Amino acid sequence: MQAVPVSVLPPIFRVRPRTAVVASADGNFRQRLTQVLTSLRWQVREAEGGAQAWAEAEAAPPEAIIVDSWLPDLDISEFLKDFRASFPEVDLLTAGGSNSQESPRGPYRQELLYALRRSQDTDTAVWNTAPDLGRANPAADCETADSRTVKASAVAVAQPGGNRQEGVPGPIQGHDRPTQDRIGVGSSSLGGHAPALCERLPEIVGNGPCMLEVSRRIRLVAPRSTPVLIEGPTGSGKELVAEALHRLSTRSRKPFVAINCAAIPEALLEAELFGHTRGAFTGAVQGRIGRIEAADGGTLFLDEIGEMPLALQSKLLRFVESGELQRVGDNETVKVDARIVAATHQPLAQHTQLGHFRADLYYRLAVFLIRTPSLAEHPEDLPLLVEHFMQQMGREAPVKRVDASALAKLASHDWPGNVRELEHVLERGAILAGDDVLLTEREIDFGTTVD
Repeated sequence: MQAVPVSVLPPIFRVRPRTAVVASADGNFRQRLTQVLTSLRWQVREAEGGAQAWAEAEAAPPEAIIVDSWLPDLDISEFLKDFRASFPEVDLLTAGGSNSQESPRGPYRQELLYALRRSQDTDTAVWNTAPDLGRANPAADCETADSRTVKASAVAVAQPGGNRQEGVPGPIQGHDRPTQDRIGVGSSSLGGHAPALCERLPEIVGNGPCMLEVSRRIRLVAPRSTPVLIEGPTGSGKELVAEALHRLSTRSRKPFVAINCAAIPEALLEAELFGHTRGAFTGAVQGRIGRIEAADGGTLFLDEIGEMPLALQSKLLRFVESGELQRVGDNETVKVDARIVAATHQPLAQHTQLGHFRADLYYRLAVFLIRTPSLAEHPEDLPLLVEHFMQQMGREAPVKRVDASALAKLASHDWPGNVRELEHVLERGAILAGDDVLLTEREIDFGTTVD
């Protein structure tokens, strides 16, 4: 019997396909869940963040939306609250597992929960649990990928009253759901074994929970070409994070090109980034390629991206979206393959709301966020940092040591300049110590004026 095309069926027999939006910065998670939903005859639209998911819902409201436990561009709790208010008819689920009371149950809730469970059952994920800052040894919470995978398989959801709901995806805490295939960077140098998830990278000095989290997030995203935004106070090591991302990426043999958007005058920044032709402006006696082209095949690090003028942001947005650029004074477009890593000490999300930074560019850059903490947030790493800097200075002169009184004085400081200030204080102390190999409290000078 020949099948009757859907287009000629009477309206009563036509069924509109069920659609779902899957929002996550984790491409592997989106792919797994999409495969399961597609096998259940769902049409799936994927979103890399909250803003894109919201746009998908506005364009064509789906039956359901599944949101990961962390979004790279929006606060998850605020997103869930606002989405429920704006789209009450859409069944909203989170990968965190607490879906029983979050939103009205849609007619396909059990099917969606089944899809979530299936996608997580086949996931070789390392379900991250945020370290307990109150523990005496937070570094002990870091486990290998294999051990966490075993533990994850037994997770269930705790319901009010102490009951456990079987068959519902377990809670996935922390920022995202890293997968083993994404943390296997450098496995060949480790005998084929994946490194510990919280293993500290050599560039990132510190064993405190927040510093281990920085290393973890670098490992997760480094193998991809995903744009990364690094946020953190001045002197907290944002460029070191960018260099580590490049070193662990597949682009490590290609150039790492850095440019400080705040250090170049606005009139010259465009030509510095995009290049220019001969005679494009006064003084352009010959053409030259810009920093973006110089980074072709490698990584472009845009430091202090928040200082970039709004007019130039629109031109950068075009490159981020299309990979094409135009040199100043040229009509030809040039195709460039460069991974964008940006950094700022400013709260760019707030600046977008105030109109000081383009929201569309922010969402393109902030696909994956890494935050570098201030030194005050991990004071337990002070002795390790002191040892690190003293060893560095020992490459050019005899290694000096810091005694207990000097270390106590360092620990009492609030470090507004963060790790960079600590490095300068120690360098100043080493100079003041002269030929002495021991730095005491007397040599620790925080830059106060001496009469």
